[in-house]
Parts: sequence; structure tokens; C-alpha cells
Amino acid sequence: MFGDYVFEKTAAQYTKKMMLVDADHLEEKAHYSAVFQAHGFRTVVYTDDLNFRVNNTSLLNGEEKLAILVQPGVYVPYDIRKKCREEEISFESLFPKLNSAVLRESKNLDLELLTLAYQTDFEEYHERKQTEMFLRLKMYAQKNVELYLRDLYECALNQAKGVEDYRAWFELAEKKATIDVTAAEHNVDIDTSELNRAFCAYAMKNFGKLSSEINLESPVMVSSVMDYIHDHSEKAAIIVMDGMSEFDWTILKRSFAGICYRQSAAFAMIPSTTSISRQCLLSGKYPSQLIEPWKQSKEKNEFYECARKYGYKDNQIGYERGYDASFSAFVKCGAVIILDIDELVHAQYQGRIGMLNDDTVLMKQNKLAELTKRLLQDGFDVYITADHGNTPCTGLGRLTGSGVEVETRSHKMVVLKDFANKDSLIERYGLLEYPKYYLPKDYDYLICNVGDSLDIKGENVMTHGGISLDEVVVPFIIARTEDYHG
Repeated sequence: MFGDYVFEKTAAQYTKKMMLVDADHLEEKAHYSAVFQAHGFRTVVYTDDLNFRVNNTSLLNGEEKLAILVQPGVYVPYDIRKKCREEEISFESLFPKLNSAVLRESKNLDLELLTLAYQTDFEEYHERKQTEMFLRLKMYAQKNVELYLRDLYECALNQAKGVEDYRAWFELAEKKATIDVTAAEHNVDIDTSELNRAFCAYAMKNFGKLSSEINLESPVMVSSVMDYIHDHSEKAAIIVMDGMSEFDWTILKRSFAGICYRQSAAFAMIPSTTSISRQCLLSGKYPSQLIEPWKQSKEKNEFYECARKYGYKDNQIGYERGYDASFSAFVKCGAVIILDIDELVHAQYQGRIGMLNDDTVLMKQNKLAELTKRLLQDGFDVYITADHGNTPCTGLGRLTGSGVEVETRSHKMVVLKDFANKDSLIERYGLLEYPKYYLPKDYDYLICNVGDSLDIKGENVMTHGGISLDEVVVPFIIARTEDYHG
């Protein structure tokens, strides 16, 4: 919506060469250039004259559509400027009826919501108090929020129907988190579980193919995270936020003002349990290769073994827990395990609202941001990710009886070996028989359907271990020490 609005406010429909002066850094906040790309424009970020001429002169002189993104104050020679239609992208140019100073000062301003409210209101709010009133009473009005969320959800559902590239699920998980967080914040009742079901159908068919995917920009699965870090950083620390979903990160990242980072995502392992997925993340292995896939007692050993494989000596490897973690000056490959969110999930009986409140407290405590800054200051590239996410479920009843090989805290999956009554379990609880992708083949794996768990019948819980979008797609955040030090 915001990107479309920016496109329509410029002369992009009538020219082939655009220079967009991003006066308020709105591209960083909303990535509006994606809409220009969808309309056939090549987008180029202008950094300096020499670099632009070497790499983009043919684009500037050719027939192809070109949009050049320029930060305010950056010098662009006249011969380049005169070939482009120059447009300022700023709060003043986009929302002239509002006080731009108030918009700049507003923390976590939702540009999509702002655009929707602005386009349906014809009054002027130039004074500071008037704009503040507009944001509070018009932009964040429940009716406006609900209209925005339902429109966003409809777009996400349509996108989910034709997914061919796995990366679409990363984008959809982020959109879903935005919807779920905003709905919880504004008391809007919207059910986004259909996206979870769409992903479940995709994963049952395609999850086993993901190991063959290659992406130089970001790891595809958590099992390739360590390889990615080794390839991109000489000195790195990975912070594993146990149980952190896209929903949780959407809130926690609000404390990251002043930290330059890039956000992507990765697929957790299925079943999305801690013992499997966190060990795969830290070892660079698939579940079938782990020493003890159903226990975490070997996790630290697995991490050290992985780091040694890259050539690190033991005194260059660090494994710590908690926000107070620190490493010696010799460490070049560090891991920090943070358990807060997973513990909140398993103690949570208020659903999304409860997680919103607990995540907000965590965010305001600033512990993750401070840990990140400290590691960046010590010269580490910092990678933040999770072993799995979490999702709301309703209990179907506790599973009892012989033949269950593995008990998990999540109550979302069952591991069986030589169990004669497997079909009766599937029928009784509506379970899915998982195709054993990357798992030890001498077991059978039954996973609860979307929204279900093997908890006390009728009990509403937050949990993980299943195959939903909420649980399987996790944030992957990259913050580089060179950016932190300028």
C-alpha cells in the first residue's frame, strides 16, 4: 500500500529515468522500491560518482527503466541529474496535510496504516497537536487498523496460493507477524491460520528439497547457518533466541534503534523441537547426523566439533548462556543461548496477547540490543536467529499408551518405533504422518495439525514442535561490526 502510494505520487508512470531523493530514509523503513521494480524499473542505490559510472552508465543511457535512490546531501553530478526526473521522497512530499516533524519523531510509525488513514481523510492537520490527534484518533482507530489488516491478509493469502520460490515464505512469515502483532496491539480479531495451513501443505511436499537450494545472501535452513557465518565473517558470534518467532522479533527489534542490521529468515527443522533444531543450527548437521537428536546433552560438543571443522582451536571457540555472556580476546567463533522466549512460551496461557505483553517487557529491558552492541563493540559480526518459533494451539487431549519413543515439552509431535496402532493415533487425533525429511529413518513421526496440540483437551496454549509457518520460519538477523564502527 505505502509503496504503491509512493509510486503514484511520483511521475514514474510517465518517465523512464527517475532519481528518488530519499530525504527521510523511507526506503529503509518500507522498501518502497519493490513497487518500482514490479513496474519494470531497475533500482540502483547511488553511493558515489565513480562507482555509479563504472556500473550503471549503460543503464542510464539505455532504454531500460531506471530508478536511482539517493540519500540527502550526497553529491550527484549535473550530467547524471539532467537525464533523470528528480523526485523527493519525504514526509512533506507524501503527506503535505500533516506535520512532518511529528511524523519523523514518531517511533515505530506504521507507514501502511498512515497511508490508508491519510487517503481516506480530507482535513488538514498542519499543527503539531492536530497531527498528534490524527495519529491517535484516525490512524490508530480500530476501524482503520482492521481494514488495513484484512487487506494485507487477503494479499498474503493470494501470494501463498502460487508459491514457487521458497523465499516467498520468508516474506509471508514477516507479513503474518506484522498482522498478528498489530491485531494484538489494537484488539482486532483476525484469524491468520489459513497461512499456516498453506505452509503446512507446502512443507509436507517440498521440505525435503530445500537442502539443494543455494542462496549466497542468507542460509536456507538452520543447518546451513554455521557454514554461512564461516563464509562471511572472520570473527562472529551467533545469538540463538530459543523459541523466537517472527512475531516475537517484530516486537524485540523496536529496541534496535541505532544498530545497523539486515533481516532475512531461515527454515527451522521439522519437527520444530529444541533438541533437534537447535543442535542442527549449532552443529551444521541434519537431524539424522546428530549424536543424540532427542537430547541436548551433546549440544556444546556438537558446536565445538563444528567450529573445529572450520579450523578454529578450542581457545578460539566460545559457548555461553544468558545476556551477560562475554568471550575472551582469543575467541573468533562464539555462540550465546538465550532461553527467555521459550520459557515464556511454555508458561503462556494468554495466547498472542500474553506474548505481546511479555515481548514488550523484554524489548523495553533492552537486554538483547545491549548484548548485540557489546559484541559488535568487541569486533564480532553478530548473527541473531532462533531454533524454532511458536504458535497458539488448543489441546486435543494428552497422548497415553505404550510405543511412544520420545516425550517432548511441546506436545506437538509423536515419535514411534514399531508401533502397531499408528493408524488409530492418526485417526483419533487428526495427526499428520511426516515424510521423515532429514530425520532418522527407523522411526515414524506424527505431527499435530495446525492449531492442535496434545495438551489437556480444550486447553489453549502457546507451543512449538509442529509444521506451521509460525514455528518453522525463523528470523535471521545480520549485524556487522564494520557498520557499527562506521
